[in-house]
Amino acid sequence: MHNPRSPVKTLIALTIFSMGATALSPPIFAADLSEIRQKVDQGHYQLARAEIEALLQQGSSNQRMETVGNDTEDRSSTTDNLALAFEAERMRRIEMEFTIKPEALLASIQRYIPDASEADIQSWNAAGLLEYKIINGERRYFNKAAYNLVHISDTAAKRSNDYRRFTDKAPLYRLHPHHSAVIGAETPLRQRIEVEYTLTVDADAVPAGETLRAWLPFPQQREGLQENVSLLTSTPETHRLAPATQPQRTIYLEKTAQQGEPTEFRVRYAYDSLSRYTAIDAEKVQPTSVPEVAEFLSERAPHIQFTPALKALSERIVGDERNPYRIAQKLFAHVDQIPWAGAREYSTIRNISAYAAEAGHADCGQQTLLLITLLRMNGIPARWQSGWEFSPEGFDTMHDWGEIYLAPYGWLPMDVTHGLLDSEKEAERWFYLGGIDSYRLIFNSDYSRPFVPAKQHFRSETVDSQRGEVEWRGGNLYFDQWDYDMQWKLVEPQQNAQR
Repeated sequence: MHNPRSPVKTLIALTIFSMGATALSPPIFAADLSEIRQKVDQGHYQLARAEIEALLQQGSSNQRMETVGNDTEDRSSTTDNLALAFEAERMRRIEMEFTIKPEALLASIQRYIPDASEADIQSWNAAGLLEYKIINGERRYFNKAAYNLVHISDTAAKRSNDYRRFTDKAPLYRLHPHHSAVIGAETPLRQRIEVEYTLTVDADAVPAGETLRAWLPFPQQREGLQENVSLLTSTPETHRLAPATQPQRTIYLEKTAQQGEPTEFRVRYAYDSLSRYTAIDAEKVQPTSVPEVAEFLSERAPHIQFTPALKALSERIVGDERNPYRIAQKLFAHVDQIPWAGAREYSTIRNISAYAAEAGHADCGQQTLLLITLLRMNGIPARWQSGWEFSPEGFDTMHDWGEIYLAPYGWLPMDVTHGLLDSEKEAERWFYLGGIDSYRLIFNSDYSRPFVPAKQHFRSETVDSQRGEVEWRGGNLYFDQWDYDMQWKLVEPQQNAQR
């Protein structure tokens, strides 16, 4: 059966359903929202929920939920109302990820480190290696705290039972023949890749007879990087494909929910993935003032902000260097040394670039947003790119990376999570600062941008778009209510492809 709503969820739903209506009472002030956010950040969830409930009862909003779902910072009163409603959702999502009580932590860690002890936990806590939150006065550890421990601590990893880190499973995260093939090729290496992507909503996630609305990520057309995109089939057949220029491109599908049965959405497409490599001469690189890239030099709250802490970090890294490429190299190398770890859902993090700089670990999107922020802070245009990555040996995963603008070369790829490769050859070592392999799938050329057609309710992923989104008239369906599957294969392989 469909689960009944909690009081706060009901209030959020009422806020959503009131879209297009006139506000019923005076708007919530920004000061109220700020106080609520402070309580949330301090872990006072019970108090925050009570205040949210009281404030939401005062009025409603005609602002579309898509605005808040993308974490924009419009300070209008109507947007404040929606932002307030999202704070209740943010707390719910955080509580879903921070579930491990202190007394259960040792058993969780012993799955990876059998001889771990309570004394070890004290030491790891003191070193800041176990992510947690204080919620309503109680400590709760991140669900991935034990998994992440062996990724961010070499000492802990050595005590695990033949445990392989995530990046050890990915062939292109270390020097590979494909990299030298890309560097030496006269023309870009081209892979024709076919993908079948399935999003399946749980049985009875919504009442039978209700219409489910799904947005599945879909490839962009990017000359020189991703070309010849072709939609092969979709289920249901009726669909709406977003324009090729949409920053976060999707294919939109609808289907009626049947009682006791999961609801499946499926799309199949093919495209060409092209490698790119540019030999960069640092002496030729100059500061840029091209108007077309001005927007990629500025802050974009909440995740790209030139905070005092990041300014101080930038000054320590860059020092007296003035050459844009050499500055980029310094920043790239610094962010690369931040250990990879499994991430919290991005919608639960206030400022991702600041989080990546402070948490002691970061995943690909967090590293990328930090690097973009630091580059822009130093007058170097940088922007987001994301989707999935594949490999010559069958590895695949969701992935985020970016692009950097260096005059006179223009826009170039950068992937700080792949980072510096272990090679004495400069071209190979710095391959991913200006180069990219030919096993990419690009869905997004920016983050936190609207969908076509627009989503009516909060997004599950407020920053990226790699898994998809689902909603019905009663609200958004979060990640615990549906699953996804990515199947891919190479077709028409090129003779020069390294596989």
